Amino acid sequence: MHIFEQMVYPHPLVSRIKAQLKQLGLDATVVAPPPTKPRFPADGWLRITGGEASVDYVVEAKARIAPASLGAATMQLQHAATVTGHPALLITEHITPPMAETLRGQKQQFVDAAGNAYLEAPGLHVMIIGRKPPAAHAHTSAGKAYTTGGLKVMFALLCDPELANSTQRVIATRAGVALGAIPAVLADLRQAGHVWELKQSRRLAANKRLLDEWALTYARRLRAKALQATFAVKDFDAWPQWTIEAPAALWGGEPAAQLLVQYLRPGVLTLYAEKIPPRLLIAQRMIKVSHVEEGQRVLEWRKPFWGQAPDAPRPDTVHPVLVYADLLATGDARCIATAQIVYDTHLARLLPAA
Repeated sequence: MHIFEQMVYPHPLVSRIKAQLKQLGLDATVVAPPPTKPRFPADGWLRITGGEASVDYVVEAKARIAPASLGAATMQLQHAATVTGHPALLITEHITPPMAETLRGQKQQFVDAAGNAYLEAPGLHVMIIGRKPPAAHAHTSAGKAYTTGGLKVMFALLCDPELANSTQRVIATRAGVALGAIPAVLADLRQAGHVWELKQSRRLAANKRLLDEWALTYARRLRAKALQATFAVKDFDAWPQWTIEAPAALWGGEPAAQLLVQYLRPGVLTLYAEKIPPRLLIAQRMIKVSHVEEGQRVLEWRKPFWGQAPDAPRPDTVHPVLVYADLLATGDARCIATAQIVYDTHLARLLPAA
């Protein structure tokens, strides 16, 4: 979407948010992007005025915010604020009271379609929580790019942006999806401005915004499907010495982050494999756990969702794109901080921030 279109046609949720702000005695006006940052692909810009205070916000719209997708949404909002130099405003259908408190603790401003709001700026202080969600509202389909198959294709492209210029058959093989799914996914990505077609070539607009959009939707729609079982293990702290039989099994999440950036002591071990290596199963006396107590250190067995494993910096970990997304999906502050380090160290050149 071009900036002119973005200015005149902001996200559909913006008009409903404006109505809620009006009920709160605030005036909200759609404004043009600031001239210094005209190309940032925000969901809109709002000027919120109350009394003598007036604040311009860069708007990021999310249909739903759940604990699993909060980390990716927060990362995207922080990125928007950093790039534009303006406070970021989250708008969404509904924010639950616990989520509202979490967002307030992060100083992340928001307004939802039910009238819940947290705004904190010079001369502007609003905190309303507990309003019930609005009646069901029709949503525009996100398209094939954000279906399970589309997320697999996007993962393959994010790990290797040059793959976008390959044949559809090669893309399907790498992503692990049916060949017939590729045209619709590429069409959706092209319409959204994430894929460009120039003469006979195709190029992915590889950037951090696309990474964060993928991570957020992955947390909602694909991550839970990958989880096969959770185990208590014999010697959790000795995990770096375990024989996991890579590449048949690969570390993901927190242990992968520790191996890649040496920053995070894992609280949960994530292992991607078609099946748990039998020797490891026996050596660690693994016992399935149906309910994980808070703070309990366990191993999560997740099944690979890709066709061909993308090249990673280490032979025993999944690609940093997936490490980043899994860390954000935990919603844990230390994991989110580590995700930023993983991005800075391994993804910033592949998927630049601006």
